[in-house]
Amino acid sequence: MSTPTELTALVLAASRRGSEDPVAAITGQSHKCLVEVAGQTMIERVIAALMDSGVCSRIMVSIESESILREVPRLAAWLDEGAIETTPSETNLADSILALAAKGSPPLPLLLTTADNVLHTPALLAGFARDALASGADVAVGMTPEATVRAEFPDEQIGFFRFRDGGYSFCNLFLFRTGKSFEAAEAFRGGGQFRKKPWRILKAFGVLNLILYRLGRLSLDAAFGRISAKLGLSLKTVEVPYPFAPIDVDNPRTYDLSQRILSARQT
Repeated sequence: MSTPTELTALVLAASRRGSEDPVAAITGQSHKCLVEVAGQTMIERVIAALMDSGVCSRIMVSIESESILREVPRLAAWLDEGAIETTPSETNLADSILALAAKGSPPLPLLLTTADNVLHTPALLAGFARDALASGADVAVGMTPEATVRAEFPDEQIGFFRFRDGGYSFCNLFLFRTGKSFEAAEAFRGGGQFRKKPWRILKAFGVLNLILYRLGRLSLDAAFGRISAKLGLSLKTVEVPYPFAPIDVDNPRTYDLSQRILSARQT
């Protein structure tokens, strides 16, 4: 299957905590996405990777104000050229996605990622987009097996969901293929941090699914099959076979780790 080029990408870049964000505080930035990692701002890296992947005909950035991006000359140039555009962020992840859908005809298929996934490469993004479209699901979710991550990062603190067939970690990669897929956004109204706050699984997917998950009775496919039934749509996982795929910059530790990985790539 050839690499798709008709996708719209939505990069979630809003900073709920502003300069108080622990990553923004590292360099004294007013906004997390403007923090430089290995000599380049995070949002700049993510957009460049999307451009180089060849999968997107349109790139949108969900952020509080376009003026934030214009602080970076390269981003300002992209805005002036029409290579990227902004859409106002809402108070949480779910509302930011639903607001985009409410503007009439939603841009589909929609590739969703975040501004702090600075390690994602063009090849990773192209592979995910290709496999997500091929899955035929309303919503495709990128996940990486624990064994893949541990082969490269045996000692790093990376969180995993535990299923009967092994551990998996989210990669902050989603593909919304149909209009119905926007209904899944409600599950992420609280931020989607199910691993850190398990009660969100209960709220989003029901008490029985939470119990079965806690007891280790569900394989990855079975769990997503039950979630699909709960949400009334088709939701499938796509394996992202890169050990760095689940790593995002959300604290000083992952900031330092990402610096090391990107510096090694450059040399």
